[in-house]
Amino acid sequence: MNIVLLSGGSGKRLWPLSNDIRSKQFIKIFKKEETNNTTADEVYESMVQRVYQQIKRADREAVVTVATSENQVSDLVNQLGDSVGISVEPCRRDTFPAIVLASAYLTDVLKVSPEEAVVVCPVDPYVEDDYFVALKDLAKQVDKGEANLVLMGIEPTYPSEKYGYIIPDTANHTARVKTFREKPTADVASAYIKEGALWNGGVFACKLKYVLERAHELIDFADYQDLYAKYDTLTSISFDYAVVEHEENIQVQRFAGSWKDLGTWNTLTEAMKDNVIGKGVMNSSCENVHILNEMDVPVLAMGLHDVVISASPEGILVSDKEESAHIKPFVDKFDQEIMFAEKSWGRYKVMDVETGSLTIKVTLKPGHSMSYHSHKLRDEVWVVICGEGRTIVDGYEQTVKAGDVITINAGCRHTVVAVSELKIVEVQLGKAINVADKETYQLDC
Repeated sequence: MNIVLLSGGSGKRLWPLSNDIRSKQFIKIFKKEETNNTTADEVYESMVQRVYQQIKRADREAVVTVATSENQVSDLVNQLGDSVGISVEPCRRDTFPAIVLASAYLTDVLKVSPEEAVVVCPVDPYVEDDYFVALKDLAKQVDKGEANLVLMGIEPTYPSEKYGYIIPDTANHTARVKTFREKPTADVASAYIKEGALWNGGVFACKLKYVLERAHELIDFADYQDLYAKYDTLTSISFDYAVVEHEENIQVQRFAGSWKDLGTWNTLTEAMKDNVIGKGVMNSSCENVHILNEMDVPVLAMGLHDVVISASPEGILVSDKEESAHIKPFVDKFDQEIMFAEKSWGRYKVMDVETGSLTIKVTLKPGHSMSYHSHKLRDEVWVVICGEGRTIVDGYEQTVKAGDVITINAGCRHTVVAVSELKIVEVQLGKAINVADKETYQLDC
């Protein structure tokens, strides 16, 4: 099975655990089934890790490609390793260009035959393993050649106003699509459901050549490299508007299993097995309260009902669960830099911000290193607090361990390589500290 996972979105609705770099699919809140002999950090997994493992259980040989923006690549490599395929969008252009670019990546870079089926779905639904069995069935239906597109239609559990609807022509498991309906009011949604309508979860399968043929009708490009180079000139348009709503030879397969869109704190906490993640305590009079704390200080909740408390270096949220769905306009008003992020080599967290200085805690995974780089406008001081590694400063290499201090003047090329897990407190000093002040180099030694 070839599967493309659409990984997009920013971090507004699940602030403060998500931000413009770490979207909701990277937050580790789902308890693993097997937690024996694991550290606290390994007990929980993210949405993207959970989905990836579920795909591999359904089809060990599945070719998984994640279509995403450049600022999510480090998170993906950090959480899934470097074996997963990544189709990087140079800029955001909605789902049609993203799916076309991923399809060209599969055919031109991974050399997948255009005759093979591909399944496209969002990376962030909360589902069980039967969902991925259903994805395999979509691909098998495509191979029959009865339709150019086969959609997944999700059996509605309530008259939702959040989803579009697919109306099939029969009640069979596989049926022709009669029509589509936009997101309705609750009353109209009830009427659709009485007609046998299904939720449109944005999941479909087709042959790779179908996507590319439709793409060549709308976009002038030669191959993957050419498409990538001109990506910023493409029109932003969804796959539904560009392709699905114009296709006459289209089928839908029903899916009656569990399917949840965990887009708000209210819905996300419903899927959590533990009421407290991180340092948190609540007294016995608390009801339906969840604490998610990524800080190193404890959170105490007493006498609360239907509340979510979330804390990270970005900020602290204390909200009624229903009201938490409306936090985005307030978060949009906050003007602050990214306070934490996961990278392919590890992670960092901002500890203190002052005029002329920035203090961060850096954790590198064993065997990983930062890029070899320099800064024009700031000095840096590294204090090793845990682990072993080696630093390279202007070509000079030395081993480092807990207690060692490395001073790096502005303009010096530098990197650090972790032998074991390595934790460093980095103090940046300068009148102009910003992420743009960085130049990378090839490291020859």
